[in-house]
Amino acid sequence: MVRKIATQVHQRVSRLLRSGYAITEPAWLQPVLDHPPLTLPVKEPPSRTAYDLKADSKLKKLREPSTRPLPIYYLEDDIRRQFFVDHPFETFRPRTLVETDHIQDANPIAGLQWTRLSQRGRNPTSEDAIHFALNMYQYHHTALSDAYAQAVTQFRALRSEHHVATTFAVMEAEALGSTFGPTEAQSAHEYFKKSISTWERQAELDEGALAARKRWKAIIDKNHGQNQWSKGEEYVRLWQEGARPNYMPALTEPTMEVASPSTPPPAPAPAPMRRPAATAPPKAKGPPKTKPLGDYLGVRADQRKK
Repeated sequence: MVRKIATQVHQRVSRLLRSGYAITEPAWLQPVLDHPPLTLPVKEPPSRTAYDLKADSKLKKLREPSTRPLPIYYLEDDIRRQFFVDHPFETFRPRTLVETDHIQDANPIAGLQWTRLSQRGRNPTSEDAIHFALNMYQYHHTALSDAYAQAVTQFRALRSEHHVATTFAVMEAEALGSTFGPTEAQSAHEYFKKSISTWERQAELDEGALAARKRWKAIIDKNHGQNQWSKGEEYVRLWQEGARPNYMPALTEPTMEVASPSTPPPAPAPAPMRRPAATAPPKAKGPPKTKPLGDYLGVRADQRKK
């Protein structure tokens, strides 16, 4: 039988009597119903209404849910960051970022089978070293620091071996008469020298470009008149010879339009027809008038009267 709290026994007996359970009503039931005990146990705090509770003066501000996505974290990102801190010049090696229509198949050497970095080639890339350290940590249960140390050590050894082999191969090829084209550094140096050589003609090129853009603007030569000062001797010579200066030859010289030989000269326009003016009857001619002598001598008529 389930244990009941002592303060709830009278409620249990009342339910049994109402349901018709075959029990005899105890003598203590009615007095207990008239004076019921506490409704809750002593150890449980009584429920309190909002009336006798202290009002909260500060309303709690609900925090709006963040719509920002959770950060995406991969362990190889930490390994890659530390690797490029230790090997900064690896960032200068060219890599292709071209995407194709299919994903490249994963290397079959992975998991527990991948125990040496050289299993994927004698010239490993930075990504090979990073994935090798992650593989040692996940599948071989090696500490992350030890796995990174093994990957870096094998990576440096393979790179040194590849560098020595490449250097001796070039020396052997040159000894046998092979010639190589300019390297990227040499090509960049030649391009830099050509760009510097244009600085000497930069002023001339700028002046020509300015003249091409502004045909109407007069551009005076910077060296015009240099070492040509004659202390006025040329001016005095021209003055003594009677030569007059002509400051605007474009306005004083006659201009003549020359027609192109392919087109015939235009025909002269016909003169407009005019109505003949009415002629007055001729006047009778009298004796010719003669000027007085004073007019020839420059004496006016009023002076002659005086």
